[in-house]
Amino acid sequence: MSDDNDKKEITADELRSWLEQKRPVTVVDVRKAADHAEWSIPGSLNIDAHDALWEDDPNAMKGIDPPADRPVVTVCGRGRTSLLAREQLERRGFKALSLQGGMKAWSLAWNKAEVPISDKGGVRIIQFRRTGKGCLSYLVGSQGEAVVIDPSLDAEVYISEAKKNGWKITATLDTHIQADHLTRAIPIAAKTGSEIGLPETTRVSFKYRPIRDSEAITVGQVQLTAMRSPGHTPESVCYRLDNRALFTGDTLFVAGVGRPDLEASASGANKRAHALFRSLRHLLSLSDDMLVLPTHTGEPVPFDGRPIMARLADARDKVNELPQEENAFVDYVMARLPATPPNHAAIVKLNEKGEFPEGDPTDLEAGANRCAVKA
Repeated sequence: MSDDNDKKEITADELRSWLEQKRPVTVVDVRKAADHAEWSIPGSLNIDAHDALWEDDPNAMKGIDPPADRPVVTVCGRGRTSLLAREQLERRGFKALSLQGGMKAWSLAWNKAEVPISDKGGVRIIQFRRTGKGCLSYLVGSQGEAVVIDPSLDAEVYISEAKKNGWKITATLDTHIQADHLTRAIPIAAKTGSEIGLPETTRVSFKYRPIRDSEAITVGQVQLTAMRSPGHTPESVCYRLDNRALFTGDTLFVAGVGRPDLEASASGANKRAHALFRSLRHLLSLSDDMLVLPTHTGEPVPFDGRPIMARLADARDKVNELPQEENAFVDYVMARLPATPPNHAAIVKLNEKGEFPEGDPTDLEAGANRCAVKA
């Protein structure tokens, strides 16, 4: 291995560790401003230097002047342009490293936060965040047992955390068939012997436990109750932990609602949007102090240990900024759909088959999160 002073690149895992440890570092993203705005590393600076770097402009990085007392990590989409940026900064006297694999590699980076909740039933909730993708997943543990909700990280992340807390994973629960990441339910089940729970549907071709509306899933001394919430997908459910927490999947976000159009015709999407309106009315009638815990966020997740969540009363206030009449709500949502997620059709097909492909999952998953219609 070369001496650290000779290193030209840093891996996503190494940068993740630096940020986790609060190590001083300046992250400089050289992608176009629109790409940086859509998905980025928390706290990164942006200079749109892509074209200038490939045109061999010696002044391409002149617009950035990072602190000299800390290393600089340059970032691009796949780790090639950032090498050119690193060279320019090095010639200016900075200790610079290029992020190996770029934002594609970073899409697997994660951090975690504990959800503050009363410990009745000895329950704890740990939120895992794919900071480079906006995916949120959960490990819910009580009295030696745990379930994983909407797993989007390597199976060992959840298994290791469960073991550390003395929990045995008994089930993985998906709130719906995901379109922007491959579910890790299959690998988790293979390694732990746990069952796979999914809302009752005819869409899948693998063995699973069908979760029906109002069905309770026992975890130690607590129960998660399924609440059917179609709209984002026809089979969507939320999982309710009494009046303390609501795992909302892609139905309700902290400041938005789920898009109803993926894998649907125009008329099908319109029908789903009407169903989404009715599902939201039901969810928003629950207790004000219940914590809304969604499966995605549209913002880069900082390494701050603070969970992405909202009181239901606050989420209700945001949703109430949308039209309150059903037809007007549908028209509003359908007119504000974000761009379609890349590779969503291939991801859905694999999730319906219950297949987790060999190789690098970021080949399919890399890219911004586009599940929400913002309020």
